[in-house]
Amino acid sequence: MFWLRSVAIAVACCALSVTACQSPTAPPTSPSSPAALTQDDKPGSGDQRITIEFGGKTRSYVVHAPPSYDGSTALPLVVALHFYPGDAARIATTTGLNTKADKENFLVVYPEGHASGYNAFVCCGSEDDVGFVKTVLARMTSTWKADPKRVYAAGISNGGDMSFKLAVELPGTFAAIAAVSGGFIGSAAAQPSYKPTTPVSVITFLGGKDRYFGRFDTGITQWQERLACAPGGAQADLANGITVATATCGDGSTVEIYRLPEMGHSWPGAVQGELSDAQAGVNATDLAWDFFEAHAIHGR
Repeated sequence: MFWLRSVAIAVACCALSVTACQSPTAPPTSPSSPAALTQDDKPGSGDQRITIEFGGKTRSYVVHAPPSYDGSTALPLVVALHFYPGDAARIATTTGLNTKADKENFLVVYPEGHASGYNAFVCCGSEDDVGFVKTVLARMTSTWKADPKRVYAAGISNGGDMSFKLAVELPGTFAAIAAVSGGFIGSAAAQPSYKPTTPVSVITFLGGKDRYFGRFDTGITQWQERLACAPGGAQADLANGITVATATCGDGSTVEIYRLPEMGHSWPGAVQGELSDAQAGVNATDLAWDFFEAHAIHGR
């Protein structure tokens, strides 16, 4: 989470994210890397990079479709949102979502932020990324035949913040989101009226050693207060001090919070890539997909 337009902004944003003040390594080469640049959607299995003109700029996104994809069956869709600075290949490597999609038979789309970041709550840009994602989703449901009742967002850091922003500002779009090492923070989120107007369930993973744990924890508490969420049962204690708390909310959505005291600013269970923590004690990719499978938008 940082912005490098000027020295002053860089210093301010370094106070927002430890990861942001580091220079991530070059993207690793892996089978998850996007295919060659194309201009138009050509639905089919595997990876495809697509470019569109949006907001006066050339924007890109990558679609991953499982081997069984034939375009005749409406599949669930996960919108994967990268960290800053990041791109489709790097978040695909970290999350392992392509492998999960091949196993569970769903689509993944990786919208790429302009200048490697999204305009989320506190960082990283000024583009209309909500509008960009909305445009991408329109193409995914029309051209790729994604199931509009089963659209989800999963993001980390800048992408985790962005998942909350999308949940609020694109009502009726997402059945659930998974925010990892990211949160409902910043000036917009501080406004009492800023909340989803349609049910969006949330699963989130917060590391106790993440320097922003306190802000993220406060943010998810505010989210629950605005949606009149009540605890659905006793907090569950897992191994190594990990806890999971579940709340049922007044609009019918649910909130599931994993607090990992020994984890930093990471994606728990990731075995490769940036921001990975293979020893975190839980696997965010598996848990997020299980959570997504249990939620759909009704009445569409």
